[in-house]
Amino acid sequence: MSTITSTALQTSYPPLLPKSFNGNQPKTICLYPLSNYTFGTKETQPEEDPSVLARLRRLEEHYQNHGMRRTCEGILVCHEHNHPHILMLQIANAFFKLPGDYLKPEDEEIGGFKERLNERLAPVGNQFSGEGVNEEWEIGDTLAQWWRPNFETFMYPFIPAHVTRPKECKKLYFIQLPRQKVLSVPKNMKLLAVPLFELYDNTARYGPQLSAIPHLLSRYNFEFVDESGQVVACTPGVAPDGYVPKTIVLAGGDEEMKVDGEGENVKDENEVS
Repeated sequence: MSTITSTALQTSYPPLLPKSFNGNQPKTICLYPLSNYTFGTKETQPEEDPSVLARLRRLEEHYQNHGMRRTCEGILVCHEHNHPHILMLQIANAFFKLPGDYLKPEDEEIGGFKERLNERLAPVGNQFSGEGVNEEWEIGDTLAQWWRPNFETFMYPFIPAHVTRPKECKKLYFIQLPRQKVLSVPKNMKLLAVPLFELYDNTARYGPQLSAIPHLLSRYNFEFVDESGQVVACTPGVAPDGYVPKTIVLAGGDEEMKVDGEGENVKDENEVS
């Protein structure tokens, strides 16, 4: 066996290079390092409803008065050690969700979505100054649509055949983060940077919507930019030796809890926003 291996390694045949495999690709996305961003906290934003049952009741009232509820959430991507990370909120040490919320009935979609993002993540007052404080949100592609057929917790990535009047549509948008930005999270929430490695095939912890994000982002090619603005890697690529992606707590919540990679808190995949 060793003789065969040695012969194979010393072959004089040149390697066969495959043809280009980049047809119909979307534009390459630049991802900036986590260290480029500034994170802080602001006043608590209490939950509107004390229970899931109360949220479903409010959803029913909204439908009777305004029709289907429109919800927008953002997939904000940066990188740490050349591995994509998703910025995500954790509420009450239990529920994970993307930044965003349902739109007011009178809101235009994109404008209303930007307002909800600011409510969750924009700094207030003179908390910070400088570049990135008033940076406009760049709303990109719609990556997924989830539908709530009835006044219940289940949502689907399609409308079931027997449903003609869904009660809610939740759209997930890709949001291109600028080179620098200031983000503030309510004190009763945590802002996490969750690696794709942690989300992938992890419905038990994050639910079907969040665990599907690596699939949604697989359509893109990424360039990983360092703090000085230089491209240091691109997909496909390899992380530095010995680095294991893990969730990082950026702001808010329990200050003693710096990493949340092995906790018991599980996102109810059917929890109502």
